[in-house]
Amino acid sequence: MKSVWLTVLLLLPLSLQAEQLLEQAQQQSEALTSEAVAAQQRIDLLDDATRAALTEYRQASTQAEALTEYSERMQQLVQTQAAEIASLQQQIDSVADTQREMVPLIRRMIESLDAFVALDLPFLLEEREERIARLQALLVEPEVSVAELYRRVLEAYQIESDYGRTLEAWRGPLGEGEQQRVVEFLRVGRLMLFYQSLDGQQQGYWDTAQGQWQALPSSYRRALDQGMAIARNEQTPQLLRLPMPVVSAEVTP
Repeated sequence: MKSVWLTVLLLLPLSLQAEQLLEQAQQQSEALTSEAVAAQQRIDLLDDATRAALTEYRQASTQAEALTEYSERMQQLVQTQAAEIASLQQQIDSVADTQREMVPLIRRMIESLDAFVALDLPFLLEEREERIARLQALLVEPEVSVAELYRRVLEAYQIESDYGRTLEAWRGPLGEGEQQRVVEFLRVGRLMLFYQSLDGQQQGYWDTAQGQWQALPSSYRRALDQGMAIARNEQTPQLLRLPMPVVSAEVTP
């Protein structure tokens, strides 16, 4: 009996020690399990962060590519616009140069027209001189463009040119001072300029060589009457027997 109790007593410490070791092992196992769970949680968190970072990186990369493409397109646009601006500036400079060159040319054209009218047959002088005076005034008018001034000068030249191809009759003053009188004028292009008194008793023509009026025989009265009627569209055109000068070349403006 004593031996049994002795054995029990001997085994009791061993049993307690084993239980303690088992409990320690369980605690360590639980601790390891907790650490493993925490580690896994940290790994899961790291995986989520990695995936989020990867997604963010991909989005940033896509945006960067889009921005790069946009930047390249804008650069091309800027270069194209710069080339267009340079071309426009060149055109503006060219127009400015042309305008500077045109003004002296237009001035010379007006001066030439003025000289031509002074040397031409003395018909409608007041009207023609007023036209030239208006052009000279426009030449120093800052609000009138060079293009408009040039158009007006060409228009005046065209009017003068048309005089050389038309037959015209009108009533106007002849002479100066006390000797001035109203007569009928007949212009045949730029070849001849005639006049006839209102009563038809006096006729004459402008002598370009002498620079003065010369009388005509009364035998030209009928031809002058017909010429004036044709010029006023009162008769159909027909051959007129009028004196014509011998001209080697016609001067035009």
